[in-house]
Amino acid sequence: VQLQACGGGLVQAGGSLRLSCAASGRTFSLYGMGWFRQAPGKGREFVAAIRWSDGATYYADSVKGRFTISRDIAKDTVYLQMNSLKPEDAAVYYCAAGTGRILLTPTSYAYWGQGTQVTVSS
Repeated sequence: VQLQACGGGLVQAGGSLRLSCAASGRTFSLYGMGWFRQAPGKGREFVAAIRWSDGATYYADSVKGRFTISRDIAKDTVYLQMNSLKPEDAAVYYCAAGTGRILLTPTSYAYWGQGTQVTVSS
């Protein structure tokens, strides 16, 4: 499975961005897809995930109510709509896909995209 992420950029605090991640290859085997982020000097942090079969979603507490993850099965694509962005949301965002059942942990994901930079100015 290959993942291609895009949609990052520079936005003012309070603004919005939408990230996209298109999967290709053996996507029929996937259990879920997720987004993680990593800020300079920090570890990789779970942001949101979606179970591919039924669309069940999971969010980190820090983004609940502001971010929305969704999927387009026909396009094998997952989206992350980010609203009310804060400076602390700035990071490199990675999409991930895998067959593991615990979608909040990086170890459930075997496939990772290249990362897309999100910068939030205050």
